[in-house]
Amino acid sequence: MSLRVVLEVAPKKAFASALDWPGWSRGAKTADEALTALLAYAPRYAEVAKRAKVAFDPPTTPRGVEIVEQLAGGGGTEFGVPSGVATDEQEPLTGADLDRSIALLEAAWATFDHAAKRAEGTPLRLGPRGGGRQIPKIVEHVREAEGGYVHQLGVKVRRDASVTDLRTSFVDALRRLAAGEPFPEPNRVRKPWTARYAVRRSAWHALDHAWEIEDRAEA
Repeated sequence: MSLRVVLEVAPKKAFASALDWPGWSRGAKTADEALTALLAYAPRYAEVAKRAKVAFDPPTTPRGVEIVEQLAGGGGTEFGVPSGVATDEQEPLTGADLDRSIALLEAAWATFDHAAKRAEGTPLRLGPRGGGRQIPKIVEHVREAEGGYVHQLGVKVRRDASVTDLRTSFVDALRRLAAGEPFPEPNRVRKPWTARYAVRRSAWHALDHAWEIEDRAEA
C-alpha cells in the first residue's frame, strides 16, 4: 500500500504530510527536501503509531509514495505551518477511520507530554532548532495552540482551560461532527476547520514540539 502524501509548496518553504498518518508532516525549503525529511522521520513516527496500537509499515524510498495533491502554500506555509487543507480532508471523518484518527492524535499528544516531562528541569540547547524557548513556555504554547484548534472546530473554549480539558473538548467535537450533533457551546468561527485537517494540524504541532524537545535536550 502506497503512502499518500499531500505537498504544500510556497516560494521559500514546503511541507510533505502523510494524509493517513496524522502528525507525520515535515517541512523544508523545497518539496523534494520536505519529502526526504518526511521519510527520514518514519522511525520517530513509528513510536507514535506503536503508542496508538496501529500497525505501521511505511515505504523507505520515494517510490512507495503517492503524491495525491499539491497545494499552493501561503504566508502560513512560509511561517512554518502546514496550513493548506487537502481535498481529501473535506470528507467527513466517521466510523473506524474516526477511531483510528483519534487514537493517533491522542498518541501524538502523549508523545509530547512524555517528551516535556522527561526533559523537565533540563535546559534546552539554544540555536535554530527552537531558539531560546524552554520547557514551561513550550508547554504553555502548546496549550494555547490547542485552544485555538478547538476554537477552529467551532467550539467555544475558556482561555484558562487546562490542556486536558481542551483535548477532551477536541475529541468530543470530533465525535459530535461525525454524529451530526450540535456543540453544547458553539462559536461563530468564520471558516471552521474540517475534522481531518484539525486532527492533522494538532498532531503535527504536538509532535513537532515533542521532537524539538528531544533534539534540544540531547547533550
